[in-house]
Amino acid sequence: QVQLVESGGGLVQAGGSLRLSCAASGRTFGSWAMGWFRQAPGKEREFVAAIGWSGGSTYYADSVKGRFTISRDNAKNTVYLQMNSLKAEDTAVYYCAGARTILVVSIRPEDWGQGTQVTVSS
Repeated sequence: QVQLVESGGGLVQAGGSLRLSCAASGRTFGSWAMGWFRQAPGKEREFVAAIGWSGGSTYYADSVKGRFTISRDNAKNTVYLQMNSLKAEDTAVYYCAGARTILVVSIRPEDWGQGTQVTVSS
């Protein structure tokens, strides 16, 4: 049973930055693709970013491309989401996710974290 624990959420002003972290345990992290999703109030959960097992491949939703960066540290079993130039519409609960491949994690993750709230004030 894998466990994904997110941290780093909070309240930030528009234009500011936050870095989310997701610590994984219970699986060989280095062989697993990882991703981030978000869910805003009243909306469906949506894909944000994904990264392959080695960190060499990344994939972003158009809405965050150029502002968010996903990365991972396999030695620390942790994946990150650096969020810059935040907008009010980025306000959501952000979830860490895992799956066997970068394609699968971006459309149907196999593992989920509990989520961390990000609120961007305008």
